[in-house]
Amino acid sequence: MAQRQPLAKKSGQGASGREEARSARNWKSGLGQGAHPRAGIGGCLQGVEGERQAGWERLDVWKQKAGIRTEAKAGDPCPHGEPSAPTWGSPSILTRMEQPKGVDWTVIILTCQYKDSVQVFQRELEVRQKREQIPAGTLLLAVEDPETRVGSGGATLNALLVAAEHLSAQAGFTVVTSDVLQSAWILILHMGRDFPFDDCGRAFICLPVENPQAPVEAVVCNLDCLLDIMTHRLGPGSPPGVWVCSTDMLLSVPPNPGISWDGFRGARVIALPGSSAYARNHGIYLSDSQGFVLDIYYQGTEAEIQRCARPDGRVPLVSGIVFFSVETAERLLATHVSPPLDACTYMGLDSGARPVQLSLFFDIVLSMARNVSKEDFLVGRPPEMGQGDVGIAAYLQGARAELWRELRDQPLTMAYVPDGSYSYMTSLASELLHSLTVPSTPRAQTVHSQVEELELLEPGSSVVSCVLEGPVWLGPGSVLQHCHLRGPIHISTGCFLSGLDIAQSEALHGMELRDLILQGHHMRLHGSLGRVFTLTGRLDNWERQGTGTYLNMPWSEFFQKTGIRDWDLWDPDTPPTERCLLSARLFPVFHPLRAVGPCDLLWMLDPKQDEGEALRAWRAAWRLSWEQLQPCLDRGATLASRRDLFFHQALHKARHVLEARQDLSLHPLIRAAVREGCPGPLLTTLDQVAAGAGDPGVAARALACVADVLGCMAGGCGGLRSGPAANPEWTRSFSYLERGDLAGGVEALAQERDKWLSRPALLVRAARHYEGAEQILIRQAVMSAQQFVSTELVELPAHGQWVVTECPARVDFSGGWSDTPPLAYELGGAVLGLAVRVDGRRPIGARARRIPEPELRLALGPQPDDMTVKIVCQSLDDLQDYCQPHAPGALLKAAFICAGTIDVCSKIPLSEQLLRAFGGGFELHTWSELPHGSGLGTSSILAGTALAALQRAAGRAVGTESLIHAVLHLEQVLTTGAVLHDCPSRARLGRAGLGVGDRIVSLPFW
Repeated sequence: MAQRQPLAKKSGQGASGREEARSARNWKSGLGQGAHPRAGIGGCLQGVEGERQAGWERLDVWKQKAGIRTEAKAGDPCPHGEPSAPTWGSPSILTRMEQPKGVDWTVIILTCQYKDSVQVFQRELEVRQKREQIPAGTLLLAVEDPETRVGSGGATLNALLVAAEHLSAQAGFTVVTSDVLQSAWILILHMGRDFPFDDCGRAFICLPVENPQAPVEAVVCNLDCLLDIMTHRLGPGSPPGVWVCSTDMLLSVPPNPGISWDGFRGARVIALPGSSAYARNHGIYLSDSQGFVLDIYYQGTEAEIQRCARPDGRVPLVSGIVFFSVETAERLLATHVSPPLDACTYMGLDSGARPVQLSLFFDIVLSMARNVSKEDFLVGRPPEMGQGDVGIAAYLQGARAELWRELRDQPLTMAYVPDGSYSYMTSLASELLHSLTVPSTPRAQTVHSQVEELELLEPGSSVVSCVLEGPVWLGPGSVLQHCHLRGPIHISTGCFLSGLDIAQSEALHGMELRDLILQGHHMRLHGSLGRVFTLTGRLDNWERQGTGTYLNMPWSEFFQKTGIRDWDLWDPDTPPTERCLLSARLFPVFHPLRAVGPCDLLWMLDPKQDEGEALRAWRAAWRLSWEQLQPCLDRGATLASRRDLFFHQALHKARHVLEARQDLSLHPLIRAAVREGCPGPLLTTLDQVAAGAGDPGVAARALACVADVLGCMAGGCGGLRSGPAANPEWTRSFSYLERGDLAGGVEALAQERDKWLSRPALLVRAARHYEGAEQILIRQAVMSAQQFVSTELVELPAHGQWVVTECPARVDFSGGWSDTPPLAYELGGAVLGLAVRVDGRRPIGARARRIPEPELRLALGPQPDDMTVKIVCQSLDDLQDYCQPHAPGALLKAAFICAGTIDVCSKIPLSEQLLRAFGGGFELHTWSELPHGSGLGTSSILAGTALAALQRAAGRAVGTESLIHAVLHLEQVLTTGAVLHDCPSRARLGRAGLGVGDRIVSLPFW
């Protein structure tokens, strides 16, 4: 055996500045950091574990402002006497709340059992870091287990060694040293064993929830929920150390679990409540009144379970989560050089050591339990070892002896979270379906999916990351994930379909699926990528022990129904105890004449239709068992296929949101497309929407989204988004838009855009020009406000009679400028403003009167009796600068034009227009006692007073709503571009869209 170096002694070398800052930020903050509520995806699992008594009790899915509360009522009982998971609520809404900072992890490690999957899961961690689920400075590591059967304890020791080795190298050490643990927060996530219902394991099973607060849109899987729980619920307040978390369970934890870390040392397990019935098949903790763990029972007797029971009758379940202090972690790390524990690490494997299987909880953690004697501990065996590994009992005893020597004096405490819930994801399909559906919901759950005929999805069903074209019926209690199907397809109750696409849809036509699990898999055989399909029953038993079934029937009945014989599935020398669903060669992977498909299995549901042809084809195919398939599965291709389907439906969503003018932000989707390397298809879709839009408002938003995509591609580099947008290279594109050729303008913009994608500075400049193009369309859209301007004829005032209008100023309490495009497109616009007097007076006003002379006299000043600027317009030429905001009297000239008093484009002279319509001209004075640029609404309110006075002087009355739209129109004519909140006055909440035919709604606040 090669010589290995022991851990370096502590050298006194301090932690890096980053580590010290992290230590001060996380450790000194104590519980205060964890006390903040957070509406994150960890909260979407929040609930109280139900019981099977008269029926399912109420399940609180999201609590304490963490989301939506729903109820789960009577359903099928689970085998263990309670629901297999927290129930999901509405996927479409989460309460928007401030998100407190979570743990700034130093290292996050994801362990996996297949070496071919290391790079795949490494990328998944990096993707989540790009989504801002993981701190930017966290070191991410996907680590292969040294051997397939090292157990959760061996995987933990190996992961801890890898983390310490990387941190030691970063700190400049030449050997592994425990110094690096002193100011490190390490999270180890274990992938666990294979899962029959997801090729990537329980960590990647997708959940029927979405988090609209997330900065990046993505499907939520169990790994995401656990990351959120560890980072924002359990982890905050903990000292430096090592958190270890399994991923084979569904958890819910309240926002503030109330865990105190005062005076903590040693190790701490997290326990969640469960029923006595559930505990019969699970692990539970026995603790004393001070929280010290006395013992851990697995599948305990009734007496042991009652000994662990809390006053409310619940028992503390082993939740798969444990925390090791720095001292305890150092001691555990030190065992990697001590035989036989060295065999748990890759170093031991590389040195030729014989592998040993260790359990995290029933070997490592159990050694610290107070009531466990050394004799009992040394002769015990962990549950995950099973009963067939007698030959290594002595080897395991040596490993346990080493653990006892290193860890026995470390205190072990339990943190019990009474408001949380826990459920292990078993291999029972009925439990999984119950976990992923809510029977009591009034409608189906559709998350990140595009469904053409929603009415065909029955309440209690669930659709996640799917595209369903045409009639697809889905019965209650059934789940679709990662499928692109084209109907007609009829899926009844109790089904789980995953990984199917349009190519497999035809095989499902004309069938009614019930209580079936149909999955499509990506596999690689001899370097070639292919598809394989598996079909099982909802009630099938995946365990080696117990009654064997397939397609919900005993093997004997299956053989009689299909004509298949046991020698088709197992070798003659296979022992009867090994003849089970796991080892049955049921699933065709290669056919000599055609590609395999679901039809190669679906025939078993009704084998009498083709006179044995399907059976002969099935026997002619090369088939593998489920166990044989697992090493061949291409998990990278699986996740890539899911990602492609997610973005396929996301493009449908983007198109629908834009064309239907929905008040839904596309920013999270834009970030997802850019950060996961898929901006091209999104840009193409946005171009298509803009070019085909009949509404300039829709096209404007689409172009604003293109600008956001380009800005996101720049990655925060290249300068500010605001800036000039008049580069001559873009002039041709703008000219198309100005003359109403939307399709030509969008095409020209896209052609020019392709020249500006090479570096961040060009991307930012291109984004500015797209915003310039968007402003052209916004102006066209807002000009349509004129259609909502109506007037009523009233008595014409006499010559010389003044009409005076005065208005208060406006103060914005909330949301000022939030209604201004493009901000309003993706973030919404709602402004609360209050009309105020200044020194007891309305500071903004206008007065107008008719005069005999056929001319326009304009005056502006700071006071009603102090006109500092006087202008006389005697011809239409004097009005031509109405669209130049800085020209003297431009606003007043625009008011005459927008009020319809004169037609500036007419060939009839000004004097003749005035004499014909009014028998003379007008004099219009405006004033404002507020400083220019005060932000108190001076310009738009001044426009409103001028229009109101002028219309009344011309014998027309205008209502409040018409006046609001008239001001919008005026400021577009003036080219200042009014924002919507400038218009409503008094205390009002103003909301509006920006499309052709949009009407502003101004709601009184009281």
